[in-house]
Amino acid sequence: MSRRLQFTALAVALGLVTGACSEQADPTSANDAGVTGVTSTSDVRATTFMSNVNIPINSAPFVFCADGGAGEVVSLSGNLHMLLHTTVNGNNFTTKFINNPQGLSGTGLTTGDKYQGTGATQGTFGGSFVNGQFSDTFNNNFRIIGQGPGNNLLVHIFTHFTLNANGELTASVINVSVECK
Repeated sequence: MSRRLQFTALAVALGLVTGACSEQADPTSANDAGVTGVTSTSDVRATTFMSNVNIPINSAPFVFCADGGAGEVVSLSGNLHMLLHTTVNGNNFTTKFINNPQGLSGTGLTTGDKYQGTGATQGTFGGSFVNGQFSDTFNNNFRIIGQGPGNNLLVHIFTHFTLNANGELTASVINVSVECK
């Protein structure tokens, strides 16, 4: 895959995340932030936090397969649903998340074509507060679906890395694919 396609895929994914993060829920209000529960065991060995929020998205990615291959900027808006679950157990933590767009739709700025955004991003990261061990796995499948044939953008990004207690990278995987259909 060409570097241009890889960077386009990363830009689309990061643009959606960045756009989602630009309008955050008020963290001072538990109800607005969507915190659904904090539980802990009676001996305080493990504590679990869960957050369930919807964040408005306003993003304008470039869909290079639109407009007969000439490409166009697509103005998208809707919500990003985020479910986050974190467990802290002694000196270790694990966070699992899943994000998916809901009601994400928009219009091509050149053609006026209508588009829908679909997909899911999930991942797990965690490690030790004491010795610095850390691992992260990220899996993103995102689609911008347009009218007619040939202008649907399908992006898949998978990354994984692991750091040992010395801070050395012991595993690293990056797979990116971008496809027009």
